[in-house]
Amino acid sequence: MTTMTAAYELQKTAPPTADLSADVRRAATRGVLRALGWSLLTFALTLVAVVALWVGILWVFQISPLIAKGPVDVWNYFFTVPNAAANRELIMGNLMVTLGDAAIGFVAGLLAAILAAAVFQLSKGAEAALMPVAMLLRSVPLIAMAPVIIMIFQRGWVTVAVIGGIVVLFPALVNISFGLKSASPQMNDLVEVYGGGSWSKLRKVAMPSSQPAFFAAVRISVPGAITGALLAEWLAVGGGIGGSIGGFIPQAQFTALWASVVAVTGASLILYNVIQIVEDVVLARMGMHPQKTL
Repeated sequence: MTTMTAAYELQKTAPPTADLSADVRRAATRGVLRALGWSLLTFALTLVAVVALWVGILWVFQISPLIAKGPVDVWNYFFTVPNAAANRELIMGNLMVTLGDAAIGFVAGLLAAILAAAVFQLSKGAEAALMPVAMLLRSVPLIAMAPVIIMIFQRGWVTVAVIGGIVVLFPALVNISFGLKSASPQMNDLVEVYGGGSWSKLRKVAMPSSQPAFFAAVRISVPGAITGALLAEWLAVGGGIGGSIGGFIPQAQFTALWASVVAVTGASLILYNVIQIVEDVVLARMGMHPQKTL
């Protein structure tokens, strides 16, 4: 009887499991909403800073209005001049081509970085042998390697993948490799105690702990992939923003030139911040949300 009474009292004093689960869900939701709000605020402040910097540079250097176009000029080009619809179709069409080329380089470079970082984590010998080679190649300007790449792969999507992939590969490789090495030694020891090997430690410990570094690599890779696509279009395949800019300058279409720059810059900022929002939401749900400071 005494045992039954003690069990009953313990049941009364213990917090209900449902209440605990509800509290955990509410806390996770609040974390996600805070992360989302912070990311949107950061995006808005970034847009304001970019426009202010744009206007400030034009004012400080007093560039001729014939060449330098401000936000109002670009707005009119897109929305108020008689040919605004044709202008939007031209610039957005070029932008879609560039974003497609950037996606090819992004996927190629990021996959190569993930595979290389995993190999380096599994084999220290491979890392010691290949990482210096990767850093050496990184030190060679891409514009110097571009003619060789074009001669080898011709002027097609493979060249776009190689040039964009090179831009993406090295910073992503460094970030992901650092993230994989950040796993807790105690967690690795625990996997070893239960009979796990290097592959198990990589899959169950290193990869989950590297999520912040992985998202950082993705954020860095998006602008890099767009830069690689612009370079490939300018030097090799033509088309897109990169190919059209070379035609706008001789034709003195400076407003179209600035509109193209605004379009590709805006796309980069939007994609960067979309990934930032996804990162904040995912890490908040995983309880790994980084500290934010202004």
